[in-house]
Amino acid sequence: MENKDRQILRLLADDGRMSYTDLGRATGLSTSAVHQRVKRLEERGLILGYGATIDHAAAGKPLTAFVSITPIDVSRPDDYPEKLRGVEEIESCWSVAGEESYILKVRVATPADLEDLLARVRAAAHVSTRTTIVLSTPFENRATH
Repeated sequence: MENKDRQILRLLADDGRMSYTDLGRATGLSTSAVHQRVKRLEERGLILGYGATIDHAAAGKPLTAFVSITPIDVSRPDDYPEKLRGVEEIESCWSVAGEESYILKVRVATPADLEDLLARVRAAAHVSTRTTIVLSTPFENRATH
């Protein structure tokens, strides 16, 4: 991958709504050249989509937690993501190596909501959980390209 493409990826990771004109100014490329490069990056699957950065506290879900899940019965099928896909409070689900099978990133309004969510996760997936509550987020979703 060329350095200009990496630069475009960094800029779009910081601001997915950045115009082609502004991308061109920042990279020293013409607007049409930037447009072509972005299209190629999308076609190659390097840009998977664009999204908004949400202020979760203002949106009513100030509590973020990471929930590690471990199967209670390891002979059961590993279908936990499918069992939990419809749980709206789960923002992300990662399959991991280690003691846990998956780590979930969840957002809720209150500790009571977290307690309710944990009960629903345990019941739906037949797993044990270990929870870490986020106190603050100095940075998140940094561009690494």
